[in-house]
Amino acid sequence: MSIWNKKEIKTKKQILKHDIEVDTLIIGAGMTGMNTAYYLKDKKNICVVDASKIGHGVTLNTTAKINYFQEKIYTKIINSKDKLTAIKYLKSQQYAINSIKKIIKAENIDCDFKCVPSFVFASTKSEVEPLKKEVEFLLEQKVKVKEKQLPIDITSYASYSVNDTYIFNPIKYLQGIYNAIKDKVSIYENTKIVKIEKLWTHYNCYTDKYKIKAKNVVIASHYPYFTIPFYLPIKSHIEKSYIIVSKVKKDLGFTCINTTSPTYSLRFYQDNDAIYQISLSESHNTAFKQNDLEHFKKVKEIFNLKGSDITLKYTNVDIMTPDNLPYIGKLKPNLYIACGYNTWGMSNSVLASRIISDMIQNKQNKYQDIFNPLRFNLSNIKKLPYIIYSQTKSFIGPKINKNKSWYKRISFVKKDGLNLAIYKDKKGNNHIVHNKCPHLGCSLIFNEVEKTWDCPCHSSRFNIDGKCIKGPSIYDISYKDNRRT
Repeated sequence: MSIWNKKEIKTKKQILKHDIEVDTLIIGAGMTGMNTAYYLKDKKNICVVDASKIGHGVTLNTTAKINYFQEKIYTKIINSKDKLTAIKYLKSQQYAINSIKKIIKAENIDCDFKCVPSFVFASTKSEVEPLKKEVEFLLEQKVKVKEKQLPIDITSYASYSVNDTYIFNPIKYLQGIYNAIKDKVSIYENTKIVKIEKLWTHYNCYTDKYKIKAKNVVIASHYPYFTIPFYLPIKSHIEKSYIIVSKVKKDLGFTCINTTSPTYSLRFYQDNDAIYQISLSESHNTAFKQNDLEHFKKVKEIFNLKGSDITLKYTNVDIMTPDNLPYIGKLKPNLYIACGYNTWGMSNSVLASRIISDMIQNKQNKYQDIFNPLRFNLSNIKKLPYIIYSQTKSFIGPKINKNKSWYKRISFVKKDGLNLAIYKDKKGNNHIVHNKCPHLGCSLIFNEVEKTWDCPCHSSRFNIDGKCIKGPSIYDISYKDNRRT
């Protein structure tokens, strides 16, 4: 449960029940997939499928900032690529923000869209000079950045703000997108694609029972599980963040984020019931620091949150790329991908939808070249040892030490040659699952707060009874229903 799904999206609740043929199939009904469908809605035979519900992937757990002032992203891109690429990235983010503004206006979408100032601040003395370099770059590009005191009591040695950034409710936004495209685009929820097969003239995409024949395929799921020829596991790592939503008396009307680890990120949200502060911190590579209870405790301490005010706790994951640029574009003829948003998914999802929809329509998008998903450069080589180490540690670590010191209701057994994990709930009921992710065989970590089994390698997630609630896994780990070793 997140702050955004207090009200569910109203849809026709269609599930695919027969073979179909389409011009373009979009896999994933989050921000990327639904916006891509929006830009293609006037073309014939467009179809969107999602393994769950519209917006119930990573979109649901985002803090929903629409922002181009992104920590030290431009300095990082200059270091990993060059200054021209950093300038293009800045322009692409502004382009994406303008795109979402135009959609909201054109479709009259009521999604609590609001212009607020955004702060980036240095939480340590050593970060002051790097932040100044970031600001100098933005000033050179005629961005109006001002040095201004952070309007909240948190350690800050320097802070700067811009005024032309936005916040919104992403689920309300997707409701508006759905309303705009529902009569022109086929949308199937609870329809999981388990296999993609390339033929000479088209792709065959299979669910458990049915086939979708498509000329074009857009993989808009958070972690693409059709990795060849992309090999995403060696071109990225997973970062996990911890979010606490608490009630406050006043909407201070700003967003902020610091420039180093641990991340301090904050925004406000107001609905008919109350005013909420959305606090995020403790972001880390999922190969390390896997005690969720401890991370939530630290978020509470960092933002001085009172237990009585806290209404929700949940986590989110992001795909981080070596050169700090998303992977957006064509993998092979008529096969497109969008992922690796480096925690800035709201702007980059809209950017991806613009680029991919243009490519499908044989239009040149001026930003497509810098995001080419098949790129390989010095940054990939430099960070490859770290990525391999992370992948190795997240694969081997939980196998060597399954029974974590902080586990209270977890036990592990071997039965009929199968490695099983058991969660005993407060009522004494046992919830038995296979302790292995069906995606690539990683052992799982139990999330004591959200009561889920999480994969530290590639962020698959399963509920306490083993049902897959987030990919890249396409299978459950239920002991009764899944007897794979």
